[in-house]
Amino acid sequence: MTQDEIHIRRCFALAEQGRYSCRPNPVVGCVVVKDGLLLAEGWHQVAGQAHAEVRALAQAGVDAAGSTVYVSLEPCVHHGRTGPCTEALIDSGIERLVYAMQDPNPLVAGKGLARLRAAGIVVDGPLLEAEAALLNPGFIKRMSKGLPWVRCKVGMSLDARTAMHSGESQWITGPAARTEVQWLRARSCAVLTGVGTVLHDDPALTVRLEHYRGLQPLRVIVDTNGRSPGKARALNLPGQALLACGPQAARWLQQQEICNSGLQADCTVLAVPLLNGKPDLQQLLRTLAAEWSCNEVLVEAGATLTGALLQAGLVDELITYLAPALLGDQARPLAVLPGLGKLADKITLQFIDVAMVGEDCRIRSRVLNPH
Repeated sequence: MTQDEIHIRRCFALAEQGRYSCRPNPVVGCVVVKDGLLLAEGWHQVAGQAHAEVRALAQAGVDAAGSTVYVSLEPCVHHGRTGPCTEALIDSGIERLVYAMQDPNPLVAGKGLARLRAAGIVVDGPLLEAEAALLNPGFIKRMSKGLPWVRCKVGMSLDARTAMHSGESQWITGPAARTEVQWLRARSCAVLTGVGTVLHDDPALTVRLEHYRGLQPLRVIVDTNGRSPGKARALNLPGQALLACGPQAARWLQQQEICNSGLQADCTVLAVPLLNGKPDLQQLLRTLAAEWSCNEVLVEAGATLTGALLQAGLVDELITYLAPALLGDQARPLAVLPGLGKLADKITLQFIDVAMVGEDCRIRSRVLNPH
């Protein structure tokens, strides 16, 4: 492994420290090296505050002059809530920059690298680009395709059942798996469920980790006909909630002021165009990306909505917690997938990894050929 690779991998580790606090911005890490010695390091901690490069340069001070800076993502060149990192790098007098990957944001996308080269700084990269992309799958997809990265979480028995015929499902999986799901929520910009789950389970959809002080995800309920009760926990807990309804139901709910100032939640009713009588899920996800800056969406839903998202090719990653139990053929399935009459119709997955989480087995899979 080269010294450049060692320092870039340190950037990756630093970037992870902003995982639960800097969204919707990408996680970024930076190190400053001079004469083979590590001078400073930084990471993007909170959106709207100093970026990784600025933090690292502040730590290095005047010693940054003549140094090499390593960064996991191309430095920004535009004015947002903070100034451009390229200017801070130029002003500090660095000699060389090594970057892991180019920023997919059209406002940057190579412009930052060009600005640094024009200022006489040696720019090398990309380096370990594939590994760098794993840090920010949602940000990359939102910037390149206008869609968030969609993870679908399912807890099921060994015979692929997610609830008893009656709907009873608490709890199929054990406490360790349920805690891990809390961290999945914590890294997500939004948690998406269906009205059926709200009516049956009344989930909170919040992050409930001890000492957690990070951002709460947007709570999104797909509710075609506006059946969600005003007392639903997801609509009343502090934070932001979104009811995604068909146009007619949305108009009615807005007239009824179901999301009024009496609720603790900042609640919005969103009219989503219908597709075959149901909200157009791709349009909903595009709206979450464009208007709510959602990079990663976690789906915690029943078999109908889970199946609809899978069949629409809108799921990127399937996370399955497999419990050591059998629930029988009358219990509810993982997903409703009508029309799969032959093997050629199957939805193909690629296993990423398998691990034990407490008494349960977690299987992470990529869904091949999503949007």
